[in-house]
Formats: sequence, C-alpha cells, structure tokens
Amino acid sequence: MTHQDELPENRLRKELPAEVPAQAGAPERSAEERSEPALTGRQRLVAGLWPPRFTRAQLVVALLLFGLGFGLAIQVASNSDSDSALRGARQEDLVRILDELDNRTQRLEDEKQGLDKQRQELENSSDQAEEARRQTAEKEKQLGILAGTVAAQGPGITVTVEDTKGTVQADMLLDAIQELRAAGAEAIQVNGVRVVAGTYLTDSGKSVEVDGNKINAPYRFKVIGKPQDLEPALNIPGGVVQTFEKEQATVTVERSDKIVVDALRAAKQPDYARSSSQ
Repeated sequence: MTHQDELPENRLRKELPAEVPAQAGAPERSAEERSEPALTGRQRLVAGLWPPRFTRAQLVVALLLFGLGFGLAIQVASNSDSDSALRGARQEDLVRILDELDNRTQRLEDEKQGLDKQRQELENSSDQAEEARRQTAEKEKQLGILAGTVAAQGPGITVTVEDTKGTVQADMLLDAIQELRAAGAEAIQVNGVRVVAGTYLTDSGKSVEVDGNKINAPYRFKVIGKPQDLEPALNIPGGVVQTFEKEQATVTVERSDKIVVDALRAAKQPDYARSSSQ
C-alpha cells in the first residue's frame, strides 16, 4: 500500500492536535475543583457563621440575659401601668396621695424626735436610774398596746364593711389592715378580735377567720390613730374602699375623738427565748 492509500482513520489521527501539556509547576486540580466556582469572602463568612455552634457556657449566658431582659420588660410595664393610673387620677386625688406621703414622713420624724428626747432626758437626769425605770414602765405600756395585752383608747376611725353578696375575702380585709398600719394605726380591733403583729386571716366559706376566730359581715374595724391620716389612706384611688366597692360591698368610715379598743390577747410566755441581759 502506497502513501496515498493510507487509511482515513490514520490520516485523521495525524491531523488532530496533541493535548496541551500542563504548565510546569501548576498543581493539578481535581474534577470537583474544576466544576465548582471559587467562594467569595461574603460566602465564606456566611458558611462560618451558619449553622451556629454554641458551647454550654454560651447557652447559660444567653438564658441569663433572656431572663434579665424579661424581668426588665415586666418592671417597665408595671411602672407604665402605675404612671397611667396616676395620670388618670383627679387633681384632688393626687393632692390626697401627696398629703398621705407627707403625713407618713412627718410621723417618722416625730418618732425620731421622741426617741432623741428620751435619750436626752436619760442623759441629763440627776437620777438616771429612776429615769430609766420611768421610761421602762412607759415603754411597757406602749408595747402592751402593740401586743394587744392591754386596752387602749384615743382618737381614730370606725370602718364598717357591709357585704350582702358574700364577695369580701380574707385577703381584702388583710389589705385594709395593712393600709391602716401604714397610715399610722396604733391599735386595731375587728369584730371583737384584737389585731397584732402576728395576726393572720383565712377564708372560711362565706365568712372569714381572724387568728382562728370566725367573724361574719358586717366587718367592723375600730382603729386608734390620727383620723386625718387614716381616712384618706383608705380612699386613695385604687385603694381599699374602691376595692370593696368593686365587689359590691359598701364601706362607711366615721371619725371619732374617742375609740375604745378593749379586745385583749393573752400574753404568751416564750418557751426558749430569754432576755440577754439576765
């Protein structure tokens, strides 16, 4: 066979160019690298942040921050509600609230001055032992009134709560007692039961128990204290009187120059506590 008679496939093989060799020193890329485009800087940043990877410490800190933020949100909402209530109050109600705050401040100042006076009398007395005994006897009477072991009388108010619907509950009466104490009440008696520091109230059907003694409506409070402070404290906006009226109960407050609180509590002898001066 001559040169002119070469087979077509051999002729085609000679005409095709040989593969271009890879440049010397260039690394050979894999098939995946040749098929996928290179990532940009932003894509690499997103790939590093997602999916997130948290440690136990980071989760604990996140939960604490969430709880703190939730508590702050509740506090802000509570303050906003209080501010809204004051903004909606009438001018005379705002004046009454300010007067109540001034009266409480004045009572604390008077108590401080009284203690300072006792200290000065004790220091300046020629017979300090006799002066100390006199002050001790006076303090014993005061503590007896607070403990409910002696009767008391003085100016104050009488509060009567008519509850024909049976909707008044123990916590409402307790709120009234606490408000009266905050307003300067020195002795309180409810339906013949003396109220002391450890007094508790519980619901008992449609009645209320005070220190285990069942009392029924109408609930009558005899309170010794400054009437000018006690009555406004019950009538502040959103206070005791409005709370009772929302439950369809009727509240009557009467001032008097002489209130007698004569319900007594038995003096309880402590089982274990003894005076440290003995």
